[in-house]
Amino acid sequence: MNKVLLVVKREYLTRVRNKTFILSTVLTPLFFIALIGVSTYFSHNNSEELKVAVYDQSGLFASRLKSSPNIHYTTVPQNIYDSFVLKKPVEAYNGLLYIPNINVDTPIGIEYLSEKQLGVFSQDKVNSDLNDVLEQERMIRANIDTARLSEIRRNSVSLSQKIIGEGRNGEADAGISAAIASISALLIYMLMFIYGAMVMRGVMEEKVNRVAELIVSSVKPFQLMMGKILGIGAVGLTQFLIWIILFVVGSSVVSSSLSDGQIHTLVNSSENLNNAQMISGVISDINSHLNVPLLIGAFVFYFIFGYLFYAALFAAVGSAVNEDPQDAQSMMFPITIPIIFSIVIMTRVIGDPTGSLGVWCSIIPFTSPIIMMARLPFGFPGTVTVWELVLSILSLIIGFLLTTWLSAKIYRTGILMYGKKPAWKDLIRWAFRK
Repeated sequence: MNKVLLVVKREYLTRVRNKTFILSTVLTPLFFIALIGVSTYFSHNNSEELKVAVYDQSGLFASRLKSSPNIHYTTVPQNIYDSFVLKKPVEAYNGLLYIPNINVDTPIGIEYLSEKQLGVFSQDKVNSDLNDVLEQERMIRANIDTARLSEIRRNSVSLSQKIIGEGRNGEADAGISAAIASISALLIYMLMFIYGAMVMRGVMEEKVNRVAELIVSSVKPFQLMMGKILGIGAVGLTQFLIWIILFVVGSSVVSSSLSDGQIHTLVNSSENLNNAQMISGVISDINSHLNVPLLIGAFVFYFIFGYLFYAALFAAVGSAVNEDPQDAQSMMFPITIPIIFSIVIMTRVIGDPTGSLGVWCSIIPFTSPIIMMARLPFGFPGTVTVWELVLSILSLIIGFLLTTWLSAKIYRTGILMYGKKPAWKDLIRWAFRK
């Protein structure tokens, strides 16, 4: 055990002290924080502000077009319109909206005259404002009470689900559950792939550099493999925790760096207020509808044991191949098939979390880390029963022990095998050699 810990310490310290690790750990979250900050800044400070002159021959639109923070409508006389037609725009306006005497049912001939092209969002906003007026006018002509119609539309149905036998308050929200399921499953997928491949590359490097020959003279191959898997896994957890901390701190800094004017604009903008209320509502729904402690615990367990399960297989492949990357890719492909298959069926499982496909794939160790995390947000012990979760946990632990035992036997032979291009039949023979 002491030798395993020594290998773990060596693997961990060697990688966390590496400049590449330090730069990627620090710069990756900073890049995304900067991206979010820049996007936020430009979304609130680079909006196109227009002063639009309106020449309305129909008399239907001018008094009904409502100005917004970005588009201000002003009714103008014919001489302003004539100036724009003669290509002599008035500097007080960015453009002129010309509305002829149109038929409300077939509105043709509305034009926007300006020296510059309208932005996509501004054009959509003007179209929306015009269509709102048309809709109101058509309802009036059809003797439809617009106020009554607005009242009818105001209170729509929102289906509330009650899951019988659930813990907490028993409520469920399919949209929130689907979002959490997708994010959790994709994170597990990415982390298993990244750090599993890191184990394989580490084993390959030691084998090619003949470092493994020196190490196995004092450490058993099984101890070396376990130390490498646990050490790189600890590096992955460290990097993941640092990313979370930096992202949370960086997001807080970006939020606090907004000027008072920006904050005032954000608070007083109805759209941003609605967004803030929506985000607050989503957070509240997550806390009330989901068993957050269970999800966090399950995520940590399935990440750790899913990584250990596949890292042993990646280590076995890394010990068998030489420096040719094509050999590594061809040998690695069968291992990655279950991971890719899990992502392929994830959408189906989210759509039907109680189906037989999702149930059995959340129990089989090769697919359970991703598929179980795609099912758990939909409810426990309702959607995911107690026996399914217990069997999934036990099968993944047993699968990890079995793959580690088989991989260690492959590792023991492959780490000292040079020159020969291995095949899967060789790995199987090494695994079952006494």
